[in-house]
Amino acid sequence: MKAEMKYTILFLASFAFFAAEASSQCRAFTKRNCLPIMEDYTQNDNYNAAVLIPGDAAELDMAFYGGVDYRVVVCSHPVLGAVEFGLYDSEGNSLWMNSDGSDHVDLKVETTQQLSIRVSVPMSDAALIPEGCVSIMLGSKD
Repeated sequence: MKAEMKYTILFLASFAFFAAEASSQCRAFTKRNCLPIMEDYTQNDNYNAAVLIPGDAAELDMAFYGGVDYRVVVCSHPVLGAVEFGLYDSEGNSLWMNSDGSDHVDLKVETTQQLSIRVSVPMSDAALIPEGCVSIMLGSKD
């Protein structure tokens, strides 16, 4: 019984190490590759990134304040292919999709509201399943 406990603890510790390492790599990727897309927009203080694989989807709800100019950036490792994203209102209606393959959208909402950003990674036929960081950033102008 003690040996099983020892291996379980060792497994959990190694999993925590790899998760921390992936998070660190995503932060470096975001700083190096995504932050420049913000240009003259000021990034909010939230860090929103995840390691995803083909077929994964993610959703993030964010508050947008009326009268403010925003830039939403979705930046991903090239190994993931053409990551799709869109903006949706609180009722699930599509407001915008990156059908042109762009990595950002600039917008201004009239009234304060909660919008969802939905991201999906395309499926892959690769023999090895690639994984990569996907970062969602929100910036604003005064």
